[in-house]
Amino acid sequence: MTEPGYEKIFGRPQSLTAVETHYCPGCGHSVAHRLVAECLDEMNLREKTIGVPPVGCAVLAYHYFNLDMIEAPHGRPLAVATGVKRVHPDKFVFTYQGDGDLAAIGTAETIHAANRGESITTIFINNAIYGMTGGQMAPTTLIGQEATTAPGGRRKDRHGRPIDIARMLALTEGTVYIERRALTSAKEINRAKKAIRKAFRVQLDNLGFGLVELLGACPTNWKMTPKESMAWIENVLAKQYPLGVIKDETGYED
Repeated sequence: MTEPGYEKIFGRPQSLTAVETHYCPGCGHSVAHRLVAECLDEMNLREKTIGVPPVGCAVLAYHYFNLDMIEAPHGRPLAVATGVKRVHPDKFVFTYQGDGDLAAIGTAETIHAANRGESITTIFINNAIYGMTGGQMAPTTLIGQEATTAPGGRRKDRHGRPIDIARMLALTEGTVYIERRALTSAKEINRAKKAIRKAFRVQLDNLGFGLVELLGACPTNWKMTPKESMAWIENVLAKQYPLGVIKDETGYED
């Protein structure tokens, strides 16, 4: 409740529920959730939105977003979202997926939905590790990065190289807009929000498939403090996955 004589200018987005999240301290999901919710509110999309969460740390996203949500099997959010969008073309549909869900078990669904140019928006959280299940190596895990399934660090001769799924998707003709940002500072978070708004606009204008990749922290499985995690994203992870616009065929004037 706002005190008399004061105007409330900042608060919880309507698209977020008043529920304490289960995410670890320093995790990037909480910030990403808020950015998505703010964009939905500001673009008046909440009442027409259907979100599809993944299996992974964000599996409980339906508790946190105050809108219609449909849980998908592991790796299948884009398949589920495709069905929803085709049955309800008037709805705004987004998927929210981690690197294991989107780039490992869900590789086929991801590539084919993008290639078809489905009018869907994907928010892709890349923390270079499997978070929920205890820190196994993910497709995005860096060379030399330790994981429970690569205790000596990822080796390219044994495990292969990290997959830059966003750049792979940019090669498909159905993708219209792909941008990568990081959740490390106020400046970068503002850039991330701008990218999400633009990706949402792509769907509203029915241009094709849009994706925003967000480099987020996983201090628990990285065995770092939240502060150390922010520095690791900026100094290490972002070198493997450079920030910026990867593909933009929108024709929008920013």
